[in-house]
Parts: sequence; structure tokens; C-alpha cells
Amino acid sequence: MRKTVLLTMVAAVLASAGTKSYSFTLEEPAVLGSTALAPGDYKVEVVDQKALFRNGRFHGEAPVKVESAESKYNQTTVRLNKEDGKYHLQEIHVGGTKTKLVFSE
Repeated sequence: MRKTVLLTMVAAVLASAGTKSYSFTLEEPAVLGSTALAPGDYKVEVVDQKALFRNGRFHGEAPVKVESAESKYNQTTVRLNKEDGKYHLQEIHVGGTKTKLVFSE
């Protein structure tokens, strides 16, 4: 019984080891692919090359490329591009890190 519990715990730790989580705030409504994102605070979890968005509940997912900048970002910023009268989420620069999340629609 103890071996089963231990193996289950090890499997859970290994499964979550590849997951990175970041927080950001949207000031304006935006879209990412077919997902509409309302203004507010979000958490994005990166699993493999997929970003999962949550703002209290699961909100959507999108392909993401994680890149490294030359220097650390001072604060978390969101880069939006306005097309067809809508803001499209392009990038998230994670404050205190060199991490940049790049989204392609």
C-alpha cells in the first residue's frame, strides 16, 4: 500500500515538473485564436507547447512558443496587436525573468 502511494506521488511530481505557470492582467478585451479573453487577471500554464488560460475557471488553450530574451523583464507586460477592431494577444513578457511567451494564431 505504501509503495502504491509513494509511486503515485512520484508520478504526480514528475507530471507537474514540465508545467510552468505565470500570471498576467489584461486591461482590454482580447482574442487568442477563437478564444475571447475579457479584461481581468489570468493565470497561464505552459505544458509542452500549449498554453492553458484560467481566470478562476478554465478559459481556453492556444499553441505557444517559449523564448528567452537577452535580459530580464522588469515587469510582466502583454503585447497586443489590433486587427479588425479587436485586440489579439501576441506575447507575454514575464517580469523578473527572461521568459517570453509568443502566441501564433
